[in-house]
Amino acid sequence: MTNQTITVIKGDGIGPSIIDSALEILKAAGCNFDYEFVDAGLTALEKTGELLPQKTIDTIAKNKITLKGPLTTPVGEGFTSINVTLRKQFGLYANVRPVKSFIGTKARYDNIDIITVRENTQGMYSGLGQVTSEDGNEAQAMSMITREGAEKILTFAYELAIREGRNKVTAVHKANILKSTSGLFLKVAREVAQRYPQIESAEMIVDATCMKLVMSPDEFDVIVTTNLFGDILSDLCAGLVGGLGMAPGANIGEDAAIFEAVHGSAPDIAGKNLANPTSVILASIQMLEHLNMGDTAQRIRQAVAEVIKSGDRTTRDLGGNHGTTDFTQSVIERL
Repeated sequence: MTNQTITVIKGDGIGPSIIDSALEILKAAGCNFDYEFVDAGLTALEKTGELLPQKTIDTIAKNKITLKGPLTTPVGEGFTSINVTLRKQFGLYANVRPVKSFIGTKARYDNIDIITVRENTQGMYSGLGQVTSEDGNEAQAMSMITREGAEKILTFAYELAIREGRNKVTAVHKANILKSTSGLFLKVAREVAQRYPQIESAEMIVDATCMKLVMSPDEFDVIVTTNLFGDILSDLCAGLVGGLGMAPGANIGEDAAIFEAVHGSAPDIAGKNLANPTSVILASIQMLEHLNMGDTAQRIRQAVAEVIKSGDRTTRDLGGNHGTTDFTQSVIERL
């Protein structure tokens, strides 16, 4: 069997150091992947004059599995978000954001285990009909939901629930106000729910969901929703377990999957060996699970959990005073 080749985009800011950390840990866990390194974001812009060079696109298409650090899109200069571009280019319709409590973080809860499944290509983020009037006094944007898109993401969420041994799927919407778009999503959610009688199905309005997540998050298991709501809810869920540094993300399509740290590139601490690499380590665990390497994924998760619980060489955001390399070493020793 030939080794799996993985495309690696180290990214900007703290990206290279946290990606290096994840790759060292994968190696220590016995993963003998081959890696192909390509650039995107500011690093690519400086080298090639493009945020997303064709070579990067071709490499992602060829290898189908990508591990990626945080990328910086220059703000307000007419550049489209690279993450959005990648999702569209490769039809990465499902954004999967699991959050799980780790003992030893400064989180407000200690028993969270929620997966947010967010539709990645439609809704308010489809980029359709974005216009501003000539006098600058009026702006419009269009949301679009298709039956096919809704059915695809909802089916994905239920199949994920079955695969992960989950009991409940909550479809989140705003159909009481957005009767057309959110209404269609909810209608399809009810239809798809019928096909999975073994899973408990719930539906909830988005504002109520936010309140419920803060007050009694243990009522949630898998959340499935449209793009904008999913963006907000997945960050809210990250806050329940200690912030974006503890939350990975996967973007999954029919032919390709990209696994990433969901936080920013933190240029203020880049190159200072201060960053907490947990988010991208957890993303690499998601990648292993996607590749049916669940045992290895579990071993790495266990090692990370032990490091955070014991406070052994943890980074500042986890209450320690160590850097990326010490933290990485601490995880490797436990493997």
